[in-house]
Amino acid sequence: MSKNLSALSFRKGVEKNVFERMVEAAEKHGTAEKNDLVHSMGQDHLFGDALTLGAVSFYDFLKKENEGKKVFVCNGSACLCAGTQDKLHHSLETHFKKDEIGHICCLGRCHEGGAFQYQGKNYSGQTDSALGDLFKTGQGDHIDRYAVVSHLQPAQLTAEFPGIETYYEPFKKLITAGDRDALATELKDSGLRGRGGAGFPLHFKWSSCRAAEGKVKYIVCNADEGDPGAYIDKYLMEQRPHSVLLGMMVAGWFAGAETGILYIRAEYPDSVTIVNEAIEDLRAAGLLGQDILGTGFNFTLKSIKGAGAYICGEETALLASLEGQRPEVRTRPPFPTIEGLFRKPTIVNNVETFANLYAILTMGGKGYAQVGTPQSTGPKLLSLDSHFVKPGIYEVAMGTPLQTVFDLAGGFKTAIKAVQIGGPLGGIVPLSHVSQLTVDFESFKKAGFLLGHAGVVSIPESLPMIEYIQHLFQFTSDESCGKCFPCRLGSTRGKELIAKARDDSSYKIDRELITDLLDTMEQTSLCALGGGVPLPIKNALQHFDEELKGYFQA
Repeated sequence: MSKNLSALSFRKGVEKNVFERMVEAAEKHGTAEKNDLVHSMGQDHLFGDALTLGAVSFYDFLKKENEGKKVFVCNGSACLCAGTQDKLHHSLETHFKKDEIGHICCLGRCHEGGAFQYQGKNYSGQTDSALGDLFKTGQGDHIDRYAVVSHLQPAQLTAEFPGIETYYEPFKKLITAGDRDALATELKDSGLRGRGGAGFPLHFKWSSCRAAEGKVKYIVCNADEGDPGAYIDKYLMEQRPHSVLLGMMVAGWFAGAETGILYIRAEYPDSVTIVNEAIEDLRAAGLLGQDILGTGFNFTLKSIKGAGAYICGEETALLASLEGQRPEVRTRPPFPTIEGLFRKPTIVNNVETFANLYAILTMGGKGYAQVGTPQSTGPKLLSLDSHFVKPGIYEVAMGTPLQTVFDLAGGFKTAIKAVQIGGPLGGIVPLSHVSQLTVDFESFKKAGFLLGHAGVVSIPESLPMIEYIQHLFQFTSDESCGKCFPCRLGSTRGKELIAKARDDSSYKIDRELITDLLDTMEQTSLCALGGGVPLPIKNALQHFDEELKGYFQA
């Protein structure tokens, strides 16, 4: 990734962001992949046409294939496992031409299934008559309904919002006191680890950015929650947006950054609207802008809508996207805290991580650490899919038995053989192993799985595991940034192997061949997309050998 392009993008800054112009062009024209649009957008930033076209053509909602699409059907793992999408697609074909129907992943309607996006709004669980009314009048019920349950007393991440004045009182005290070293101690004592899946200690990341040289620094919220089956960040942005914004403001004050950016996926249109409204409320309350509360702290917040690219959930690809470059993964080091957005020191955390800062401010670092386990502290949200009796968002202390979470949701309402936890890169856990796991990083890792973001997708007994494996390879192949060979080629070859075995009963997959393929992807891929997908496939091969052995050589 060119440092020169980062520098050129920095000249225009965040407010005149070239990526936003790409998104706006696509919303107006159906695609941003037109010669005149590409040239004008690139020219303002001194980007050549080839560079701008290379970026635009990467995104689902910007490329020319998107032009003319009127409705988008979710093809995520949860909707696949719900078994609702074939019927939905058939119903949509009675209202739209085939080339007017596109695909999208994932809408965060995993609690219901039958998900699709129409005229910038998400819908799910619609009857045929409701679909007819929607497409005839343009009016329909798009309200998102699911259970929100806290197993904590008192609730933390799911607690009711008391209003800006009360909620931001701890933040006001923090910046008025002006003791950043004291906050550093609290962050270390809290033991908070990133909730995006990697579980990296937050105090290391924030302290690194604080110590980095440079007058310009950034805070970036990775709100590109693309894991099919996860709608945790969606819940927080739409029902508890100030928990996220407060966390970003604390990070800005601590690290010496004056700009915060939320990169929110286009698949969550309500999140974009609600977050923008919350930002305006903060401005009106005098908590954003110059010299906040007379403390000398300057900070602004801005949301930027994504354009349909799962890889932008990887922090360095997200930063490249914000710069208007093709969202390819960057090599590390240097890490973003040293060389991030526009090659300036940057803190990148996900939505749920920032949402934990309020609890640390109010409870203190040691108080926060009393919740959970010594290695995995604090509360954790899980999202449960439509196969549960009571699907929704569940808040528990880290270390809570996984079976307890499932019991809180009333168990399953359909016959399930496994759950995949942590998105398409998360482990596939057979039901027999659920009782052995607790909701923390160590338990899952020790058992050969991955907690990740903690979205739960239930794999029904009726869905062949070989089909699900092909789905995982297909997903990785579709979403790879293409920069490294192991991910780009490995996922495609894996998809082809599985497809051939399913289509031709005489063909059997060489076990040594697929093992080598998975090992190569796992050990040599540049990021966790190619490096992570082998885990669930290996889990499936290990725990469902009896079901799968007919597709492999003896």
